Amino acid sequence: MQILVTGGAGFIGSHLCERLLTDGHHVTVLDSVSTGRLSNLNESINSPQLQVIEGSILNSSVLNPLIKDAEYVFHLAAAVGVFNIVTNPLESLLTNIRGTENVLEAAYRSNTPVFLTSSSEVYGKNVSDSLKENDDRILGSPLTLRWSYSEAKAIDESLAYAYYVEKQLETRIVRFFNTVGPRQLGTYGMVVPRFVKAALAH
Repeated sequence: MQILVTGGAGFIGSHLCERLLTDGHHVTVLDSVSTGRLSNLNESINSPQLQVIEGSILNSSVLNPLIKDAEYVFHLAAAVGVFNIVTNPLESLLTNIRGTENVLEAAYRSNTPVFLTSSSEVYGKNVSDSLKENDDRILGSPLTLRWSYSEAKAIDESLAYAYYVEKQLETRIVRFFNTVGPRQLGTYGMVVPRFVKAALAH
């Protein structure tokens, strides 16, 4: 298949691209490299089946033709990390909401299925021992900027579900919970790298 991966130079996106290439797919990466790194794709960069484009999901003139040419979209591009969200709230909100809206609208026009990545942050302060997909969200004040990420990801999910219900666009949603592994940076507030750094510092 011809597959578009937004955010494909990120921690998770780069591993996904490697797997898709191994499975024989042609992969186009669209990444603004704001939190991702092109070096994450070093293992795959020489593959003739990989195309890397540095650009933003906020730029429809770049995004739309890529989605039109794709048979499937993995949408991972997002502003991530608590530190990043609190420091750049407006940019983060626009990237996560408007960017996802751009992806879904372009995908609808070309009838291209979308796999949307969301986050456990949508649950907010829900302290249940076991969380289900339809469990309640418990959030703090909207004036506390850290909740803007949770709000944005929940809106992304609602948009994807609405495109499915109203426009029959094939969408799938997955919520990540503290995913960790090679190439992940703790710079933006990811919890497991911070714990590891603290442990190494005793």
